[in-house]
Amino acid sequence: MRTPALRTRGLRTPLRRLAVPAALAAGGVLLLAGPASAHVTVQPDAATAGAADQVFAFRVPNESDTASTVKVDVYFPPTYPIASALVGAVPGWTSEVKTTKLAQPIQTDDGPVTDAVSEIIWTGGKIAPGQYQDFTVDFGQLPKDARQLVFKTLQTYSDGSVVRWIDAPATSGGTEPQHPAPTLNLTAAASDTGSAGSTDAKASGGSGQATVAASSTSDSDTAARVLGGVGVAVGVAGVVLGFLGWRRGGRRSTS
Repeated sequence: MRTPALRTRGLRTPLRRLAVPAALAAGGVLLLAGPASAHVTVQPDAATAGAADQVFAFRVPNESDTASTVKVDVYFPPTYPIASALVGAVPGWTSEVKTTKLAQPIQTDDGPVTDAVSEIIWTGGKIAPGQYQDFTVDFGQLPKDARQLVFKTLQTYSDGSVVRWIDAPATSGGTEPQHPAPTLNLTAAASDTGSAGSTDAKASGGSGQATVAASSTSDSDTAARVLGGVGVAVGVAGVVLGFLGWRRGGRRSTS
C-alpha cells in the first residue's frame, strides 16, 4: 500500500527541481522587460522613408514614485529636417511647435519648403506616477534619404528634476544606453529597393549570382530547420524512454 505514495514522491521531486529554474528564468525576463518599457519611445518605431501624413505617438511614461511629469520637450533632428507637423490635442496639455529657417529648402511633394520643425513642447498637464501619456504628431512628410531619426527629449517632473533622453541608440549587438533617445527607423521605399536590386545585378554582370546566393541561403535555412526538428524529436524520445525506464525500475523494486 506504500508503493503508490513512494512513486508519487519520486515523481514530484524531479518536477520540483525543474520548476525552480523555470520560475527563475521567467522572473529574469520580467526584470529585464520592466526598465526597457519605461523609456520614452516613438510608436510605431518604424516607417517608410519619404512617406507623407504619418501619425506617430511619443509615449512618455512616469518613472518617479512621488513626482508627476509636467513638461515634455521633443527636439527634431536638424540633419534630416521635417517640413511640417500637426499636433494632436491632449486633454489638459498645451503644445507649442517651434520651427527654424533652413539654409537649403526641402523639396516635398507640395513643393519647396524653407522652414522645418525644430522642437515641440507640451506643458500644463500632468502624468501621475505609474502612468504614461501618448503625444500624437502627424508628420507632413518623412525625409527620403534618412534611415533613422533620433528625437532627443527632455522630461521635466514636478519636483524640478529633468530626465534627458538624449543618448544615441545602441548599434546591433551593443549595450543599450541608460537614457536612449526616441528613435524612428526608416526603410527604403519599394522603388528604391528595386533600384538597389537592379544595381546589384548589373554589378555582377547579369550572371544571376545574387539569385543563386538567395537560393543557397534558403536551402541552408531549410536544412537548419529540419535538423532542429530532428533534434527536438530525439530529445522528446529520450524523455519518454527515460520515463519508461524509471517506471520499469520502480515496478522491479516493488516486486
